[in-house]
Amino acid sequence: MSSLFDLTDDVAVVTGGGRGIGRAIALELARAGACVVPTARTDAEIQSVVDEIEDDGGDAHAVTTDVTDAEDVARAIDETVDTFGSVDIVVNNAGINPDDGLGLPEDVSSEGFAKTVDVNLTGAFEVTSAAAAQLHENGGGSVINVASVGGLVGLPRQHPYVASKHGLVGLTKSIALDWAPDVRVNALAPGYVSTDLVEDLEENERLRQSVIDRTPLERFGAPEEIGGPAVFLASDAARYITGACLEVDGGWTSR
Repeated sequence: MSSLFDLTDDVAVVTGGGRGIGRAIALELARAGACVVPTARTDAEIQSVVDEIEDDGGDAHAVTTDVTDAEDVARAIDETVDTFGSVDIVVNNAGINPDDGLGLPEDVSSEGFAKTVDVNLTGAFEVTSAAAAQLHENGGGSVINVASVGGLVGLPRQHPYVASKHGLVGLTKSIALDWAPDVRVNALAPGYVSTDLVEDLEENERLRQSVIDRTPLERFGAPEEIGGPAVFLASDAARYITGACLEVDGGWTSR
């Protein structure tokens, strides 16, 4: 059974791979045997991930990348191929939920809306498109889009974020149709996971408790609890799964 989850010789690009969920996914993919290329706009963060992977005996290479810049994205894919020879797995994890995208609809700026969609949705599309040739050439690639429970249900006062994540789930399904049977395309929908994106919420006792009360497992998730499902979707254990969105939310969307 363990061989089903073996990613040895696969090369994985993980956007937003320097912290939080992206960092956890990068580390778990490396532990499963993949060569990992974490990308982010901050070099120090992704280099820290590379150092940790290499200290554990794995192979990794940091590439500073802005997913909203198509030329930068193309360069990152080229550098990955130059370093490891291929791209077999793409994890689109880069995401934001900025303050100027929060609030009642009439209070959200057009700039905040556009910025959120540009990173969360358009960025994922750019990375996936740039990796298309490599994924098809290898005849068995896997794309994993990190969406959110906000891509499945509404969340008050987070309209750009919810719109972008719903779009990402839809994009997952449509690309899965076009790229089957060679490349599988799936999404993860994490619930409330303890990262910097929900730090303010966790520090507000009323809001924190409201999330816990809504979650059957009665707690926030940990970033590493998203890493395992990502390995599953990337591996042969999920070889008959495409166009799916796997909820990893402690049961939050079951209510």
